[in-house]
Amino acid sequence: MKRFFTFLAPLILGAGFACGGVRIDEQSFGDKLGGWTKRSNQAAEYPLSGANYRTYKPEVTPTPDGGIFVSIRIDHMRGMLSSDDHAVLEITINSKGIIASAQSSIAIQGRAITSDVIKSGGDVAKGTVAEHAVQVGTDLMSDLSSKLLREKIVEAGRVAFPSVLRHNYNLLYQAIRTDEVKPADGTAPAEPKPADAKPADAKLEVKPYGDSPKAPEIPAKP
Repeated sequence: MKRFFTFLAPLILGAGFACGGVRIDEQSFGDKLGGWTKRSNQAAEYPLSGANYRTYKPEVTPTPDGGIFVSIRIDHMRGMLSSDDHAVLEITINSKGIIASAQSSIAIQGRAITSDVIKSGGDVAKGTVAEHAVQVGTDLMSDLSSKLLREKIVEAGRVAFPSVLRHNYNLLYQAIRTDEVKPADGTAPAEPKPADAKPADAKLEVKPYGDSPKAPEIPAKP
């Protein structure tokens, strides 16, 4: 019993403190792709680089460190008489909303082309969120494009697949949200006030701009 309370105590004590959360704004992501289709509300279809593509809603899983793992399926829609190509974009985002790593794979005619796991270089705690996102995205698409080139793919819609993945990657980055979680007691975290803020009961001082004209004097009656 003693060991049980020893384990439980840190959870109880820590429950009252505010902490941050990271999530994907699914609606914003879908809107930027052209909107989730009305018939299923599970995917967005759009033209890009002369071909048609379909992106499914992200699958999101929490990670042990408080971040999230996001997986997105993207189809190259080749028409009724041809089988579609498929791609998967996987991104790991830490608890501060920084993209820590990414990987992608493309399946074309039974051949799988998979990128290396691209990690954010250096310390993910340093640098801006945008800097990490640009670095990972650039390295990921460069690696994937070079491997696709070695497969001698020539069809326009397939050659453009890395660009479509980068398009989705950029829009997904814009949909990352970090939210403030309320304490367990239900009170909202206090908002910081500026250093020069005045008390709520302070009177508002109104000063005229420039020299105010004096009121005309009315002569006294005789």
